[in-house]
Amino acid sequence: MNECQKCRAGALSVVIPCLNEAHAIGPLLETLQVARADGVELILVDGGSRDDTVARAKPLVDRLIESAPGRARQMNAGAAVATGEVLWFLHADSVIQPDFPALICTVMASSTGGWGRFDIRLSGRHPLLRLIGFMMNWRSRLTGIATGDQGIFVRRELFARLGGFADIPLMEDVEISRRLKRCSRPLILPQRLVTSSRRWESRGIVRTILLMWRLRWAYFMGADPARLAERYR
Repeated sequence: MNECQKCRAGALSVVIPCLNEAHAIGPLLETLQVARADGVELILVDGGSRDDTVARAKPLVDRLIESAPGRARQMNAGAAVATGEVLWFLHADSVIQPDFPALICTVMASSTGGWGRFDIRLSGRHPLLRLIGFMMNWRSRLTGIATGDQGIFVRRELFARLGGFADIPLMEDVEISRRLKRCSRPLILPQRLVTSSRRWESRGIVRTILLMWRLRWAYFMGADPARLAERYR
């Protein structure tokens, strides 16, 4: 990474919520070590893992904290101890390129926008998964709503001013996107962040698509996120 691509020290904090992600957390954190050496802060928030997640992650992060389980709670806990000017909320089952942190630093330094996200690609090989990723990216472009899989990043001051993620068990990414969108449209980095397709493959691709459409529609119609989370599980 050349000098103009480096994140200025203190510019970016990466917050990773996780629960029983021992198989994925090591490769993700290894990819982030170059950025860490250049001043990017890595924070892992564990929600009570019973596998080797904590042991594998501890040498590879700057802060490892424990939190009550729940993605929103864990991300808020990580944000509370972060020191960076920009927060990047990254799922533990993501696969990234080493230059992604620098891309965030560059776009945020050159823009007045308060937040943004990456395009996404699902990890599996089934043709339907390519279509799902394509539709997720274009739906986000049209609506200005991002999902957590797309690696939401936001200025820490704005995140704090809005009160962080709502403490709800599902749709926390959609909920905060709605509030963030009132401040500015999301910046979109077209480089693709790869996320695990295990959710679709384990439950059935078409079945999962239909379930997620129903849950999202119910949420927009005012359904209780706690009840939606039960249906999701």
